[in-house]
Amino acid sequence: MSSVQVLVTRLDSSVPLPAYGKPGDAGADIATRIDFTLQPGERALIPTGLSIALPNGYAAFVHPRSGLAIKHGVSMVNTPGTVDAAYRGELQIILINHDPKNAISFSKGDRIAQLVIQKVEHANFVEVDSLPGSERGAGGFGSTGTGSK
Repeated sequence: MSSVQVLVTRLDSSVPLPAYGKPGDAGADIATRIDFTLQPGERALIPTGLSIALPNGYAAFVHPRSGLAIKHGVSMVNTPGTVDAAYRGELQIILINHDPKNAISFSKGDRIAQLVIQKVEHANFVEVDSLPGSERGAGGFGSTGTGSK
């Protein structure tokens, strides 16, 4: 597996660095730098205490943690969140509690999201009068069927 160097600054020395849970994982866990509680339906911007520097040609994508989603209904409002290579501010996560009845509390250092680093391409957008045809054409949502009846 190839790797890329990502520079990390801890804005709070007690916050853990991003870390992969198991060999081969795509996402590195990132944690909260504060204690907080999300009430049912509440969303909040949660600081991680980390800033990163990505090489040009890369982006970081912040994904929800599946365990929090299935066990507690916690996800991200803008999933995935995109971190551009030029951004140097603190990574912050917009979490939401989708559970209709139960609040959930987090402690500083709890894992709240995953950071996926990917190579990205820049596109040259070329305006044309019409697009070439394709098998799918202009078919949108549901145009390929649902797979079940």
